[in-house]
Amino acid sequence: MKGTTDGTAGIGRQAVRACLLVLAVACACPVAAQGPQPDPAAADPVARGAYILHAAGCASCHTARGEGAAPLAGGTALTTAFGTFYSPNITPDPEHGIGRWTEEEFARALRQGISPEGYAYYPAFPYTSYTGMTDRDVADLWAYLRTVPPAAQENRPHELGLPYRWRFLLPVWRWLYFEEGATLVDAGRPPSWNRGAYLVGTLAHCGECHTRRGLLGGPDHDRLLAGNPEAPEGRGSVPNITPDPEDGIGDWSDDDLIFFLELGMLPDGDFAGGSMARVIEETTSRLTPEDRAAIVEFLRSVPAVGGIRG
Repeated sequence: MKGTTDGTAGIGRQAVRACLLVLAVACACPVAAQGPQPDPAAADPVARGAYILHAAGCASCHTARGEGAAPLAGGTALTTAFGTFYSPNITPDPEHGIGRWTEEEFARALRQGISPEGYAYYPAFPYTSYTGMTDRDVADLWAYLRTVPPAAQENRPHELGLPYRWRFLLPVWRWLYFEEGATLVDAGRPPSWNRGAYLVGTLAHCGECHTRRGLLGGPDHDRLLAGNPEAPEGRGSVPNITPDPEDGIGDWSDDDLIFFLELGMLPDGDFAGGSMARVIEETTSRLTPEDRAAIVEFLRSVPAVGGIRG
């Protein structure tokens, strides 16, 4: 889809976007009604952790849809080819949430995919991306989660077929596909590019959905961000977000990409739907303009790969 970049139509579209931006700001609301506002530059770890929570997509996965759903109490269904996974309660409730966890156990879960009891998590939890999180981001996210009101909501067990319900097979999957370690910094790139790489590849874990997977659920790294023919919700496909001009975002302008991340508006005036609409609502729209620009800068630099259209 090619967007108009000049002329009357372009001016009209910019005006529509400006109005939508005002509405988006007016309607925005935080996950929790208490505590400081999210701020990536804050010295206060709680305020900074609130920003990390949105950047990492925690709110969109761990808060169930529907009126009255307790923030971060889990229950969101993720339908995949391997079965349906349900997000857990990550409030400080001591019985059903993470209230009895230590900060060290929390860090191990995020970056190693290992529970406090010592068992491996399914990779539906994107620890394969979170493994690159910085110490400060993990600590600040932990600090914020300790301030969330506890919710006594039980976790719902996953609904998986054979052999995927056999958790004892997960070490084999981890040996094949999981590489633990911090996100590498490319000294030859500007800080904004490295920030975009960290946001896309680690915090926002875009590749978890936008990269197709094989029979065992391992990502195809040769087609990184080039789309996934099977959307996690089981409806349609996940679009290609490489710079390919035919199947990806190569013909989108920087403004097209920025407005999409901020408002969910496509170059043709339509809007994102499905799970991406919630990602925009809870994650990309809540980032700073600098972080959205960093994402665009990074996406422009990844190898263009064709084959899967949005």
